[in-house]
Amino acid sequence: MAGMATTGENGSTRNWTFLTNHGHVLLAIARNPTARLRDVADEVGVTERAAQAIVADLEAGGYLRRTRVGRRNEYTINPSGHFRHPAEADRQVGDLLTLFTPEPADSGA
Repeated sequence: MAGMATTGENGSTRNWTFLTNHGHVLLAIARNPTARLRDVADEVGVTERAAQAIVADLEAGGYLRRTRVGRRNEYTINPSGHFRHPAEADRQVGDLLTLFTPEPADSGA
């Protein structure tokens, strides 16, 4: 999802998106569970180091599980994990994944 530029009162332009980098990384992995973090980082527009930190956050939060397969990692998404913000805490991330992924997010489970 591309950012959206808005012009403030002083004429400055700010770029922002509706989803955080954590959301973008989760979606990228849901679309391709065997993707290399380098490719996920490129897709999201962050450094590989930032993608690693985000994956660690998502794993610690129970949103995904990382399994070593040979020399690569394979990720399994937990679609029943709840959103962290209190305004959406009653919703599961699987609802978001359904919007943006062509196949069920839990197909690898």
